[in-house]
Parts: sequence; structure tokens; C-alpha cells
Amino acid sequence: MFAAADATPLVLTHGWPGSVAEFVDVIDELAEPRDAETPAFHVVVPSLPGYGYSDKPAAEGWGAERIAAAWVQLMSRLGYDRFLAHGGDWGGPITIALGGRFPAQVIGIHTTMPSAPRGLSLGGLDATERQWVEHTRAFERNRLAYARVMATAPQTIGYSLVDSPVGLLAWILEKFFEWSDTVDSPFETISRDRFLDNVTLYWLTATGASAARISLESHQSLDPDLRVTVPAALTTYPHDIQKHPRPWAEKRFGHIVR
Repeated sequence: MFAAADATPLVLTHGWPGSVAEFVDVIDELAEPRDAETPAFHVVVPSLPGYGYSDKPAAEGWGAERIAAAWVQLMSRLGYDRFLAHGGDWGGPITIALGGRFPAQVIGIHTTMPSAPRGLSLGGLDATERQWVEHTRAFERNRLAYARVMATAPQTIGYSLVDSPVGLLAWILEKFFEWSDTVDSPFETISRDRFLDNVTLYWLTATGASAARISLESHQSLDPDLRVTVPAALTTYPHDIQKHPRPWAEKRFGHIVR
């Protein structure tokens, strides 16, 4: 969506089990903020390969770094040689790759998935940060079955996701329930209509299988040596599945901003 001519270009990248629908409620405010003093943006919301109305990749290799390179090409074709980037879930690694690989094009990034290099020491972490690490490790031990399935056999689960609307709904709703900052129901903060918009987009385009493939292509694929030198804003919410302490984040992000 286009705002003022001098607005800053901004690409927003969704993840799984999201879609472009998750940004519908923020695009207008970003493009044309009610407060005249608030910065405006030219908002670009691409759909990940294999999601929604994007093409389903016919060959292997569409992982986070390749998608990041595609976003740079997309923004260039739209006339944006410099832009900001935001992403969560799979949009996080893609946004990190944008900031790390393309500093000449990326002004700065924001992510809710500030993945630090793996295998870092607990030394120097305070009590809260150690709790964050245990939270992440407990998630990986006990609640990562869905990702293991999609990272090893996406086509198998994919048949169910394109054959049964109830199966697709259950597969996605469980994650919204578990990952939302809510008490009893994700619908405390996400409207039923917006959630159904998201699931319906998967169903009508039969992309349950093709969307699952990003887990195979990108699982733990982010280069552990990748460093991001452009300004990076990092956000962690209470129910985020991964919580990386700032000392760990500083191993990847050289310029963390508030």
C-alpha cells in the first residue's frame, strides 16, 4: 500500500502457520498513520513461496536465504533500492538474512524471532535469561513434533492438510492457541474472522503441503556465522516459542536498537 511519496519502504514477511492475512489490520496505520507526526511507510507484504496465491516451488532450494534474495529483487523491481524489513516465525530468519546478506539495500530490521547462533554458553546470563533458555529448550524437547514432521516428511502431512478442512483447521488452530499471549483462547486477541481468513487462504489455494516445505528447506539452515550489522530491533513476547537472551543476540546482531 502506498503512502506519501517520501514514506520509507517496508517489507513485512509472515511465517507458518500465518499468511499475508496477519498484516491486514496494521497496513493502513503503517501507510497512513492517524498521527501526522508518526512515520509513514510504503508497505510491501509478499506471500512466501508455496503460500496463498504465490507459486508452489517446483524445485528444491527455496529456503530462508533464497527467499531473502528474492525479496531484494522484488523490492528493486518495485523501485525500492533501500528499505526496512520486519518478520516473525519463518519471516524472522528471512529478515535476518536480509539484514546480514544485503546491508547495502536494508536500512534496518525488526524481528520477533531473533535467532542467535546455537551452542552458546549459559555463562554470564542472569536468572531471567536462564529461564528463557530453559523455556526454549523445553519447547524443543516437548512441543516441536509438528516441526519435526514438516521438516522430515512435509509431503506426508501435506496430503492431510489439502484433503481435510477440519484437519487443516486443527493443525493451525493449535498453534494460534499455544503461541498467542492469551489465557483461554486465541480469540481473546485475534478475531475469529481474521483467523478464518488465514485458514481459508490455505484451504482455497491448497497450499497446506507446499507451505509445510519451508520447514524442510530452512530448518536450522541459518548460517551460524551470519552477522547483522544494520540496526536491528528485537522483540520477545511472553508466549514466544524461542527466547534468546540479549548476550546471545549480541553474538549475531552488532547494532541492537531500542
